Amino acid sequence: MKVLVTGAKGQLGRSIEDLCPQNFIYTDIEELDITDLQAVCALVAQEKIDAIVNCAGYTNVEAAEDNYELAELLNATAVGNLAAAMKEVGGLLVHISTDYVFGKEPYNTPCKEDMKGTPTGVYGLTKLHGEEAVISSGVRHVIIRTSWLYSPYGKNFVKTMLELTSARPVVSVVFDQVGTPTFASDLAAAIIRILEAPVEGIYNYSNEGVCSWYDFAKAIAALSGHTACEIRPCHSGEFSSKVHRPAYSVLDKTLVKETFGLKIPYWTDSLKECLAKML
Repeated sequence: MKVLVTGAKGQLGRSIEDLCPQNFIYTDIEELDITDLQAVCALVAQEKIDAIVNCAGYTNVEAAEDNYELAELLNATAVGNLAAAMKEVGGLLVHISTDYVFGKEPYNTPCKEDMKGTPTGVYGLTKLHGEEAVISSGVRHVIIRTSWLYSPYGKNFVKTMLELTSARPVVSVVFDQVGTPTFASDLAAAIIRILEAPVEGIYNYSNEGVCSWYDFAKAIAALSGHTACEIRPCHSGEFSSKVHRPAYSVLDKTLVKETFGLKIPYWTDSLKECLAKML
């Protein structure tokens, strides 16, 4: 199988490349503009692509509130282009989505794949539109919803907390938003496993366990030895934000584990692995 990875310079794309899977081609905006349907179809035909793993998207949650058209273009229209290109050749599209498709409904049990998407912001709404574009296209597809992605690459919560807890005596972190971190390397390995024997559908993937952003920050500081910094719990309302983030977006991974025989690491174990690489 020949696989095209879009958004390859992001956290997940680079984590897939780290695993050195065979017959993978990596592109980002410099090599392929996924908002250009003709360009996508041309590359798929030229390289005889069998599957696309779409890691691209507009992921700046705050900025999306002021840039709806751009977010819709990258998170939905471009996704429709990838779906159309793979539909034309009978290929497979693996599309990465997000826990932000939830949020409005006060879910207090882990979100399953068949729960209604109720996004509260532009980012979540446009990502939900991307899912809908994939499904309505009729392309063979696997949609993976993930949450709280981190890695040694790019900008993410782990890197931000390492910086803040090493430089400040006190850091306040919200305790009223609960979910699960996802180590990009674990998700990358799961995607490669799924590609070996794909079963169409929507799946959830994050690491095992549950925590708040406060708990996550406490673990990062403790495991990195930044114990001089006091981490204080605070409410979301204490921070000025244009986005109403999901208060509870823990993802139920039962389906992906049973379908593909995956064993998913506990979130603190994966955090230790990532920090060992970074520090």
